[in-house]
Amino acid sequence: MSEKLQLPVSFLILVAAVFWSFYGTKPHVDLNREIPATEFSTARAFRHVEALSQHPHYVGSDEHIEVRNYIINELQDMGLLVQTQEGWSVNKHGTVTRPRNILSRIEGSGDGKALLLLTHYDSAMHSSYGASDAASGVATILEGIRAYLATGVKPVNDIMLVFTDAEELGLNGADIFVEEHPWAKDVALALNFEARGSGGNSFMLLETNGGNKALLEQFFEADPEFPVTNSLAYSVYKMLPNDTDLTVLREQGEISGFNFAFIDDHFDYHTARDLPENLDVNTLAHQGSYLMPILNYFAGTPFKEMNSEEDLVFFNVPAFQMLHYPYSWIFPLLLLATIGFLALLFYAAGKDLLSIRGVLKGFVPLLVSLLLSGGLAYGLWKFALFLYPQYTEMEHGFTYNGYYYIAAVIFLGLSICFYTYNYFRKEENKAAFFGAPLFFWLFISALAAFFLKGASYFVILVLVGLLQWYLLLKKPKFNLFAQSLLSLPAIFILMPFVVSFPVALGLKMLFLAGILTVLLWVLVWPVFSHYSKLQLLGFLSFLSFLTLFVIAHFKADFSAERPKPNSLVYLLDEESGVATWNSYDTQLDTWNSPYFENASEAGVKTEFSSKYGTSFKHTAVAPKVEISKPFVGIERKASLDPDLDSYSVKIASNRDINRIELYADKTIGFENMTVNDKPAPDLQPGESNLNVFSLRWSDRLLEYYPVNRDTLRMEMSVEKGTHPEITMFEAAYDLFDNPELHVKSRGEDMIPRPFVLNDAVILKRSFVLE
Repeated sequence: MSEKLQLPVSFLILVAAVFWSFYGTKPHVDLNREIPATEFSTARAFRHVEALSQHPHYVGSDEHIEVRNYIINELQDMGLLVQTQEGWSVNKHGTVTRPRNILSRIEGSGDGKALLLLTHYDSAMHSSYGASDAASGVATILEGIRAYLATGVKPVNDIMLVFTDAEELGLNGADIFVEEHPWAKDVALALNFEARGSGGNSFMLLETNGGNKALLEQFFEADPEFPVTNSLAYSVYKMLPNDTDLTVLREQGEISGFNFAFIDDHFDYHTARDLPENLDVNTLAHQGSYLMPILNYFAGTPFKEMNSEEDLVFFNVPAFQMLHYPYSWIFPLLLLATIGFLALLFYAAGKDLLSIRGVLKGFVPLLVSLLLSGGLAYGLWKFALFLYPQYTEMEHGFTYNGYYYIAAVIFLGLSICFYTYNYFRKEENKAAFFGAPLFFWLFISALAAFFLKGASYFVILVLVGLLQWYLLLKKPKFNLFAQSLLSLPAIFILMPFVVSFPVALGLKMLFLAGILTVLLWVLVWPVFSHYSKLQLLGFLSFLSFLTLFVIAHFKADFSAERPKPNSLVYLLDEESGVATWNSYDTQLDTWNSPYFENASEAGVKTEFSSKYGTSFKHTAVAPKVEISKPFVGIERKASLDPDLDSYSVKIASNRDINRIELYADKTIGFENMTVNDKPAPDLQPGESNLNVFSLRWSDRLLEYYPVNRDTLRMEMSVEKGTHPEITMFEAAYDLFDNPELHVKSRGEDMIPRPFVLNDAVILKRSFVLE
């Protein structure tokens, strides 16, 4: 193959690899294709999604009951016996509710433990339709079990189905399953299906209290067709507070398992846009592609030991599926890469194939590219926030046009690399310039080996890079073609991270996309070093950057397709008699601005809990309307401890409410706390000595979500003579239903702001324990 022919072929290989690093990692389905009854059908599963997400179905809503009944009926239609589990849950964060789980069990022929299929059926408060989170999980399990039963195969192990309730509130359904249901002790392994967006790859994340080796080896034996996971994500996941139902099973029940979740289109997460039409059916198919082989494997194979002391480093690449090796290889591989780097460096220098000085000069274009790409990407997002302040209304930080910004930053980084390396390169330093990237990645691999072992597989990039460096020095006939093939591991491993970090963490992390673009590009330098038109590629990349930024501009405004999240709540302070309109929005709009003609712009701090710490930004006086007052009864009780005063408190609402929050000064500890006869949870081993009731880190005491107008009853003790004041916020999602408030419906280009107490009529009152 001639040099001229190798140039376009190598370029096509690189472009195809980038495309395949996304397209080739999940199935692609035709919903019109007939699927046998014994196989998982995405079309049949999607019909469940449509039926389950007709309305928001949060805990306490009428639609929540309808969804529960739908699941029960579907299970019974399969011939399964169904039971429900109901009980009070008080979790370690002070979330209190009465969840109702749905359970069924398929008896196996063996006498071993059971496989648990797990998801939740409640949607997020209060406006999310829950199509992805987690009707997709319910649909995956319903369709998967239907297909399994259609085969007529009797499982060896029992198969449990648990659809938990109140996951969105505080994992409360999983809490009562582990703590109170006798089946929990029979579970050997759990498969949990979740979502934090409405598309993209379904990522597998492990939950285990020990090493991951035993779990992973059985996952490999089950052999799902499209595994997407890596030990870096596993290591980071363990450090983050992104708990799922499976976390409760692991922490409280010593049950290990697999989480399967997707995160693309993160702007739909927990919003009124979490609709069936926004769920990517290929993502739903991906969930099914995990479930069926794993279900068949673990249903038919006696369980092995799930816990192990050893950990594996693992990662997926298209075509090769899952690659893995034990932690014991980490330092030998790092040593091999280090020795290989030094040996090749001094061999090449000794043979006058390059100079040490030339290698050191290679750090200049590398560092210039990194600083420019990361710095300009950071500045680009700050500039975008200046131009489009409405972006701050997107609570989780990922805008509707976010993918255009990610693509723009990628092409900006490419342009910088092409121009920078074109400026510095000379014919004699092409090979030398690859030494700096290899050393940089060797340094990253060393840091990972010591501090983040899950990322230590990056050393593979160095080992492959050493072979590329050798070919770059020796210049064989098919050098360029070979170099393009050897660049595939870098593209397959790194390219998904370039996109996923800003999606998962918000566009404030765009600079990471810029930095990773450079770190990937320099690993492909052995290919690009053969290109004479780097300046042209730089120009085309910059033109692509400008085009994408302009497209993002035209998609920056809110519309019916990209609705603006906004908020409005009515709050009546019973003690002062003052009523106020309140909004969390930075920018008011045509819907809520009329209520704030005399608004304070100072940012009034709200006491309500919020995932992102959001507070009221606008407050204005509102007309006072009549709100039914709750009953609060306080009874002093005899205390067994002479240093403590004990109380019984009863709170009964006289209207249909959705939420009560109680606050008290965080310096006051509440001992011997029980809520509706449920003791407050003890601290788990290894946890901080702070908890929400006795040794407290915030003023929030508890967050209560009633079902069927339940009464809240609390028993507690405080230091003698303390007499704490407790502030109560009683909220109902009936802002639009109150005829005296005359709140108009939102426009088509607006949706309720998620993650905050919204569209609510709130009554504030205080009482003293005395």
